[in-house]
Amino acid sequence: MKKLWGSILIGLLILSGCSPKEPVAIHISALKGPTAMGMVQMMAENYEGYEFEIVANVDEVVAKIGKGEVDMAALPANMAAVLYNNTDGGIKVLAVNTLGVLYICENGNDIQSLDDLKGKTIYASGKGATPEYGLNYILTKAGIEDEVRIEWKSEHTECVSAMLSDPNAIAMLPEPFVSSAQVQNENIRVALDLTAEWEKLTSESTMITGVIIARKEFVEDNKAAVDEFLDRYKTSVDCANNKVEETARLIGEYDIVAEAVALKALPQCNITLITGDELKDKLSGYLTVLFDQNPKAVGGSLPDDDFYYEGK
Repeated sequence: MKKLWGSILIGLLILSGCSPKEPVAIHISALKGPTAMGMVQMMAENYEGYEFEIVANVDEVVAKIGKGEVDMAALPANMAAVLYNNTDGGIKVLAVNTLGVLYICENGNDIQSLDDLKGKTIYASGKGATPEYGLNYILTKAGIEDEVRIEWKSEHTECVSAMLSDPNAIAMLPEPFVSSAQVQNENIRVALDLTAEWEKLTSESTMITGVIIARKEFVEDNKAAVDEFLDRYKTSVDCANNKVEETARLIGEYDIVAEAVALKALPQCNITLITGDELKDKLSGYLTVLFDQNPKAVGGSLPDDDFYYEGK
């Protein structure tokens, strides 16, 4: 019966001189990890016209956006600014999709506040990149930058290994590496949420991990489709935050991270969808923090207002 009524409706549209509107094709790319976790419910819905791909390397996403092979992408916040500068304003940021995912972890129960890090050594990875800039900002704002020693590792997995082998180790880890470590050693605990610590120190910005961007040309040609995409994305984000087991299963099925790790990691991934004026306020503040430490981190200059999608 539903098919019959659908056929009748299409016939009436044709007789009236109208034709059913074709869905806009959108090719969406996302990185493995938290920036992709919030969209898995939308991926599972299999919306007509949407084509998703999950990749492991941010350079691959950037190259595809630059060539026009991808319409939208979920990628690190600073890379969105770099891409904006490298394409002469050829992209727009639609939303923040992941707040900070960095945590200070320990095997014991000694670290309760930033002050407790005084005189301690922190294993960390991401020197010369956003993890270093974020940690530096927090330690400096707290006035303890000269009282904490950072031992830089080349990979997050090395920090995990240090925690597993040394019962006194303290490490800065992102999700899902925190949960991966906890799966291997249940005594490892999250001592400090660096996003929360950042927000205690300033109201002018927050720590941001990921954003969703789109080619400027695509946005200008398909505004209604972009707004519909964001509405659907919001539903997917709500699912990630409120239906953790279902979302973890989908994350495992799409090979983003293992289901068991996703189950532990999701509550700490700060998955969100921030748009409009709040998007501009929070993201511009975060990019300014990075720019002040190293302009190259955002592509040499802060993006213009045209970078931010205003939405409906």
